[in-house]
Amino acid sequence: MTTETTKQATKPMAVADARDAGEEPAKFPEFPPRDDMQNTKYIYSQSTITALIDYLGDPDTTYVGSEIPLGWTASVRRGVLVPDLMVARNCDAARLDAQDGYEMRSQPGPPEFVLEVASVHTATRDDDAKRAGYAAYGVPEYWRFDPTDGRRYRAGLAGDRLVGGAYTPIELEYYDANNKRGYSEALGLYLCWEEGFLRLYDPVSESYLLTHGEEARARRAEAARADYAEERAAEAEARAAEAEAQAAEAEAQAAAEAEARRQSDALIRELRARLAQARGEDG
Repeated sequence: MTTETTKQATKPMAVADARDAGEEPAKFPEFPPRDDMQNTKYIYSQSTITALIDYLGDPDTTYVGSEIPLGWTASVRRGVLVPDLMVARNCDAARLDAQDGYEMRSQPGPPEFVLEVASVHTATRDDDAKRAGYAAYGVPEYWRFDPTDGRRYRAGLAGDRLVGGAYTPIELEYYDANNKRGYSEALGLYLCWEEGFLRLYDPVSESYLLTHGEEARARRAEAARADYAEERAAEAEARAAEAEAQAAEAEAQAAAEAEARRQSDALIRELRARLAQARGEDG
């Protein structure tokens, strides 16, 4: 961003309220997509957007997106920033969709969180001019992620929190040798630089927000556990049926033996009675 662009972002234009009833919202112009695969590899493929949408909830007032234009007004291209990842937790999401961008004059306030992914062509601008631009827009948190761990940005992971109109660095903690993380108050999550990838960690559930691959593996594991449980249940049911059959057979056998004893006892009593009768007649 040039100095002129930064000044443009710093001073909002005096415009009428774009939310007046009956006014058709202006759309942002189309901006060319990034000319590298950074967002595809580190945001889209990692399902960061989907994971954040599921985590944050409330799609009517929460918007999570990538390469969404951010400017004071959709009708002026100068000063517009296009973050690689943006989260707005208290916004008019329907209007954002209608305008193809985040028009500051039409929204309750700035997005709470933006992040840039380092590339060869944008690194210097992201660290300096864009940082000033997002501060001018009043974005509470601005993060930078560099998969090369400092060969493009000044650091592999860096975050700033807006304090008194100026950005103050967010403290990072290191773990597992080179891996590091910082806490985002805007998201309620830790942003982690982990083995060259951006991960999001929930301190409440003490778990990472899952990537597409991890979700697929989790579904397969859950299906395997369900199949295993079903097999074990079927086996247990078969054993129970076998035990019930054996118990019924044993009960029938016991009843038969009891009946045989009853008949044997009855025969013995009858024979004794006859013997006693015969002895009486002989006497």
